[in-house]
Parts: sequence; C-alpha cells; structure tokens
Amino acid sequence: MTDMVRAAVQTGPGKIELREFPRPQIGPDDGLLRVEANGICGSDVETFRGHLGGPRPAFIPGHEPLGIIEEIGERAAERWGVQPGDRVAVEVIVPCRSCQDCLTGRYQFCRHRKYGHGVTSVDTEPALWGGLAEYMYLSPTSVLHKMDKSLPAELAAMYNSLGAGVRWTCHLGEVQLGDTVLVLGAGQRGIASVVAARAAGAGTIIITGLAADEHKLAVAREFGADHTIVVDGDGAENTVERVLAITDGAMADVVLELTPLAAGPVSDALLAARQGGRVVLAGLKGQREIPLRTDLIINRALTIRGAFGVDARGMADAIALIESRRFPLERMHTHTFGLDDAALAIQTLGGDVPGEHAIHVSVHPAR
Repeated sequence: MTDMVRAAVQTGPGKIELREFPRPQIGPDDGLLRVEANGICGSDVETFRGHLGGPRPAFIPGHEPLGIIEEIGERAAERWGVQPGDRVAVEVIVPCRSCQDCLTGRYQFCRHRKYGHGVTSVDTEPALWGGLAEYMYLSPTSVLHKMDKSLPAELAAMYNSLGAGVRWTCHLGEVQLGDTVLVLGAGQRGIASVVAARAAGAGTIIITGLAADEHKLAVAREFGADHTIVVDGDGAENTVERVLAITDGAMADVVLELTPLAAGPVSDALLAARQGGRVVLAGLKGQREIPLRTDLIINRALTIRGAFGVDARGMADAIALIESRRFPLERMHTHTFGLDDAALAIQTLGGDVPGEHAIHVSVHPAR
C-alpha cells in the first residue's frame, strides 16, 4: 500500500500535469475511494479550454467518479450503508446536509457547501477531491450511490450522463406516454435523453446534431430516435421546419436544449414547442447573454425550466436503468484512457483529436 497517490491536476487552460499527493488519513466519518473509472463530461472540455468557470486555482478534475470503497470509517459506513469492497458512484455536490436547502431536498443549492468532487482546489486538504486520481477522498457529507459490481466499469461510469438524461427528460421535462420529444444536441447527454424518453414511453423522438455528429446520431437511432436532423453543412435542415413537418404542425410536447455555447438552438427550442409545451434549458452558454423572444413564451404559454446538473433521484433512476441492461449502452462508450493520458481523454471528447469520433470517454487510473 503506497503512501502517495497519483493524480492529474489542471493548472490552467489546456494544461494538465501529473502530481503525487499524500494518501489521506481516514477517520470514523469519512472514506477513501479507489477510482475505477471517471467519465469525462462536456463541461470538463469547456473548463479545460478555459471557456467555463473563469480563472481558478489548480484542481483535480473528474466529477463523474466510479470506484470501490477502499477505506471507510465506522460511522461513515453506517451512514452511507456501504462497506469496503462495495462499488459506488459519487455525486459532484458535497452539501452540508444540515441547512434548510439540504433538509428540504434542495441540497444542490446548499449555501454552506465548501467542496465539490472534481472542482475543488488541491490546496484544500486533503487535495484528492477529483476523480482523475488513483484514489479520491470521500467527505463526511459526500453523496454516494451503490452500483452493481458485475457491470463493466466503462458502462457503470455512464451513471452521470444517463442521470442527466433521466432528470432533464423525465423529471423536469415530465415526458408522458406518447409525447413528442425534441432533443437539441447529440452529445452523450443528448443520446442519454433519447434513452430516457424511450424508456418513459415517448411516441416520437427527434434529435439534432452537426454533420460531424453522424456517428452520434447513428447511435441515437439505435436507442430509439425516430428522426435525426443535421443542422449544418451542405445538407443542413431547418430544425423548426422539420419538426413542423414531422408532427404535422402539432410541434413538440417537450424540447430539451443541450447545446454548448450556441445561441440559435434556444430560439429553435421555443419555436419548436407546442402551445403549452415544456422547454428544458441545460446547455451552458459560457455566461453569454442570449437574445430571448419573451413573447414566444407568453403567447405559447410555455413552461421553461433550467436544468442544473443531476440530483439523487436522477442518479438512482439512471443506475436502475443501467443495471436493468435494457439498452445496449456499451454502444455509447468509445474511448478508454489511463491517467497519464487524462488531457488526451478530454481533447478526444472535445473533438480535438483528428480521426477520433467520441461519444462517451472515461479515464481509468489503474490502466
């Protein structure tokens, strides 16, 4: 058992270096996770590029960690209901669990939270807060979910992206049997939203993407998308006109806007929703102001919901869906990297590596 732990540290935009940190001492209320895999998120890409979050101190990325309980304190084991050897998925939010927001189920907005997995500075003891490390520290208030150890790690590591699809589509979008669902954006969370919509019984599912996303759109069709729309290139189609034609004028019951940084899809979302429809906004725009036609919202009586990450309910439902093995989710996983190649993993998901067509990418520190 080594006393030092290797981790990938982001020191600035486009800069990741490997460092070693002391292995944390575990007391009765906390724990240590041996990281099996960490899924790479689109927000990791934008943060790596310097497009999200602004300047920040050095930190260990990785807010989608999956692993095995290596050490755990007696009180922590009782509180979390886990033992050494159990596999768990860990949420990014580390709430206080005591304030009014936490006690009423709004723990994502805990005003007293000081830490987060994959976002906390290495200057905050014990430094190992992110999943791009051999081991990750589990704070007394970290949020854990047990997972089936028989699942391949690449598949189990999809819990966060699928959790986003489930929450945004089913919990916020309230997709009902027979609904028409439009997903704007064909990243891993867009495809996960297709899975969630199909599992919820949606009638017609439409997803948009770029010409360069054809491999993603093909997987979306495998998972139940009835129509795919390419929005750029020589064969570019107008999203709103296509939805109008596909639905014979009825438009979409639920629209999910998941595109990063792009402004146009927000207007498309409002125009493609039916009267009284629901629009879920989850695509971060880098703090840019986006022009908004509020008359569309008023005259169409639309319900607009902002989607902030994934909560415990979304995680639990997504894990149940993964464990059901109902969908061939392994088709989403395209790339596996070791810790030494953490930067390459992020660049691959971001489409910055010529010849590589990524959907779901994970880093496995033991490789």
